[in-house]
Amino acid sequence: MSWDGTRPALDGVLRTVRGGKPGYSLAMSRPTTAVLTPPVDDFRVDAPPFYLPVADEVSLFEAASRARIPVALKGPTGCGKTRFVAHMAHRLGRPLVTVACHEDLTASDLVGRYLLHADETVWVDGPLTAAVRHGAILYLDEVVEARKDTIVVIHPLTDHRRVLTIEKLAAVVHAPDDFMLVISYNPGYQSVLKELKQSTRQRFVALDFTYPPPDVEAQVIATEAGVDAALARSLVKVGGRVRMLTSRGLEEGVSTRLLVHAARLMKEGCSPSAATEAALVRTLSDDPDLQASVRELVADYF
Repeated sequence: MSWDGTRPALDGVLRTVRGGKPGYSLAMSRPTTAVLTPPVDDFRVDAPPFYLPVADEVSLFEAASRARIPVALKGPTGCGKTRFVAHMAHRLGRPLVTVACHEDLTASDLVGRYLLHADETVWVDGPLTAAVRHGAILYLDEVVEARKDTIVVIHPLTDHRRVLTIEKLAAVVHAPDDFMLVISYNPGYQSVLKELKQSTRQRFVALDFTYPPPDVEAQVIATEAGVDAALARSLVKVGGRVRMLTSRGLEEGVSTRLLVHAARLMKEGCSPSAATEAALVRTLSDDPDLQASVRELVADYF
């Protein structure tokens, strides 16, 4: 199986796995060791994701890609970080491997592990290893949710070495030029226990994301939900007012994603009050007073 110009980490003959998932490849490096990697087509972004640039984030990302510099995306929930990565993967023609980080994520989950396959023990690549082999963009979403001892496994890929050491295979995978590492997190959720170590932070260049300007956000809502411009503008005004409630105890402002959800509910026939109640009021907070405040703001426009 072709690796699209990248070489497999282990020397040997590549052949298609019989009896396994179609398209998977098996690399025999030793009589007792085999490596199973998902096909690169599983990670291609075929359709162009809709994304409207807000500043110079596209050109900065492209420059970082050419310079082989890892990128960190910082911003609130639902402001377009994940969509931006998918947009850039399609724009650059790169496969995209996404990992939703969580506190139980281990280094083995990222790198890979031995599993039984067709009556034999094989090594199954994790998403990190698969991304390196395929020269893909590896996107670690909400990276601060992962344990610090797990994240250090990416360090050798973020400096001049650009290598991944797989200790259980006694192998070193050299990242091709197309491989790129991207992380994201919400600075508002950071705490002493959930904060990137300086030894990790200073391996990345950072792009700040926030809610789009009103005209851009209205265009996003209209396009994503298929509603008219007037309705989209009204929802943007609601969003702007609700975001001001963060000074009164609201944990985080309403995301563009939630405004799109409200618009989609209205397009499907829900009344504005029912749609905003479900997508905004009940979603943003369980506090009765904050819910009442959001409800009052919505009532000014719908």
